[in-house]
Amino acid sequence: MSGEDTQTQQLPEQEKTVDPPIITESLASPEPSAETKGPEESPVEVPNNAPPAALPDKTPEEEDVFSYRALVLTGYGGYDKVKLQVKMGKPNLKSGDVLVRVKACGLNFAELLGKQGLYELLPSPPVTLGMECSGVIEAIGEEVTERKVGERVIVLSRSGLWQEVVAVPATHTFIMPDPMSFEEGAALPINYLTAYMMLFEMANIRPSKSVLIHMAAGGVGIAATQLCQTVKDVTVFGTASASKHETISQGGVTHPIDYRTKCYVEEVRKISPKGLDIVLDPLGGSDTQKGYSLLKPMGTLIVFGAANCVTGQKKNLLALAKTWYNQFTITTLRLMQANKAVCGFHLGHLDDDQFIFQTLGTLMELYSQGKIKPRIDSTYHFEQVGEAMKRMHDRQNIGKVILLPEPMKAEEKTEADPEPADKEPKEKEEGEKEEKNEEPATEDVKAEEN
Repeated sequence: MSGEDTQTQQLPEQEKTVDPPIITESLASPEPSAETKGPEESPVEVPNNAPPAALPDKTPEEEDVFSYRALVLTGYGGYDKVKLQVKMGKPNLKSGDVLVRVKACGLNFAELLGKQGLYELLPSPPVTLGMECSGVIEAIGEEVTERKVGERVIVLSRSGLWQEVVAVPATHTFIMPDPMSFEEGAALPINYLTAYMMLFEMANIRPSKSVLIHMAAGGVGIAATQLCQTVKDVTVFGTASASKHETISQGGVTHPIDYRTKCYVEEVRKISPKGLDIVLDPLGGSDTQKGYSLLKPMGTLIVFGAANCVTGQKKNLLALAKTWYNQFTITTLRLMQANKAVCGFHLGHLDDDQFIFQTLGTLMELYSQGKIKPRIDSTYHFEQVGEAMKRMHDRQNIGKVILLPEPMKAEEKTEADPEPADKEPKEKEEGEKEEKNEEPATEDVKAEEN
């Protein structure tokens, strides 16, 4: 969640059932798409500027029908493939489940991968996205004894949490500390679990060690930086664009490096000629080889993502081929001779509920002690999910991007609607200026959008 990524025991996929009738609200494309059809009925398209409750006329018998909104991936591709749908009828509450009214949801890099068909743990479309959220318990199953109605909880799942209400196993919920906001509750689980397990369980971080954190201004990057501060005298090297250096330095990065204008390998070598103790690699491809080359003897490289594969809204076969071609390989004999360790981490494939929730408990204690605190970059309503995804994809965020199920108010929609037209001339001018200097990933995005 990296980026912020299968077995059924740990955070199982929600069981597939026949979808209820739905009404679809297009988020990014003004034109209806055949792919937005539900399995039983053709959805009704609702204009973006319609009031939140603008649903088709109901018969008296339908007045009391329970409905809730959900963000559904209807096919692989661009931001327009994520549709806002209204589902009818309450989610099925089993004996060991709780019904949670969702207040905030976390956006992870895994959702960007899933949108392009690159995240193997996500069921095939149509599927409701979302791996983490926070909210309030509204009902409990008959066998649930450790949760109560009204409790504020964090929820984890493979998918299915980007909706206004969710029915999940009670064992996949965790009580939130009183001071924690719903936005913080949705921002903490995936990023901090990933960072903690890599640093403390795999790399065995100790005082006076050195760590390289790529994408140090992202969700996992900030989580890892904060966790490094809980260990004495840890030196943190962090890559980020120059505009984010002040923020990440204040957050604990000892040596910020602008990866856009400088070779981070050379910059690290200037400061630490002998290399590093720990490298966290969410990039993959040739960057994994670079990370390995930076390790000291007894150092540890942990690969936990392949962000280099994602260069535009849609799947880029050239980027996939390039990343695969440059993928790092090594023999056990070479590892033995180099006295180095190479590890892989993927939270989605970790089949140990007890370990995960024990670690989450440790993180809650650190939060209560004031040692960690999720940084919220921005919040977007469900109607704005395309904008939220684009912000993360373009690496504009500093911290976590949060989605809010609460419908946008009429005045918010009025303010938001004119923005694309107002910004278009500026974007064209900026595009002409940045053609020579923009990083390749952003150039690909602009080429697709234009």
